[in-house]
Amino acid sequence: MIEKKKEKIYIIISFTGTLLSRIVRFWTCRKYSHTSISLDKELNEMYSFGRVNPYNPFKGSFVHENIKWGTLKRFHNTKCIIISMDVTKKQYNDVKNIIQEFIDNGQKYYKFNIRGIVYAAFNKIIRQKNKYYCSEFVKYVLDNANIDNNLPGVVKPMDFLKLEKYDVVYEGYLKKY
Repeated sequence: MIEKKKEKIYIIISFTGTLLSRIVRFWTCRKYSHTSISLDKELNEMYSFGRVNPYNPFKGSFVHENIKWGTLKRFHNTKCIIISMDVTKKQYNDVKNIIQEFIDNGQKYYKFNIRGIVYAAFNKIIRQKNKYYCSEFVKYVLDNANIDNNLPGVVKPMDFLKLEKYDVVYEGYLKKY
């Protein structure tokens, strides 16, 4: 039997200290309040839904995140846990293609799902076309790349630590990773 080559994807669960992250943390009583997905261990290809401008909390959309610039640089005391998941080459390519679709359509097409995050606080789902909050986006990518997960319909950052198969890569200050 030929073993399929495995690839890795990375899920970053974090707490930046922004006003919204503090509200989410207060409401959920959980350590982390944001979720991102990365295609590489160095987190150069890290994506989520969040602030477009690190100084403007009111405009949110699909974002390419990086430790060295943007919101993660501004909020330099961001704490995180980084987990990796083994996926097949096909699933990895599917994740890459899904993210590329978001990159191609970017901020002009996709918006932050503020209503969705409010509803999630009450364990209710509201789907809005082309609108996502961070955890909803990462779940969408996993689901559409056919990566088995046991995530609930109303997904929150800490739910990713309930996945059946993952490895903890790092926990601590993101800037020290």
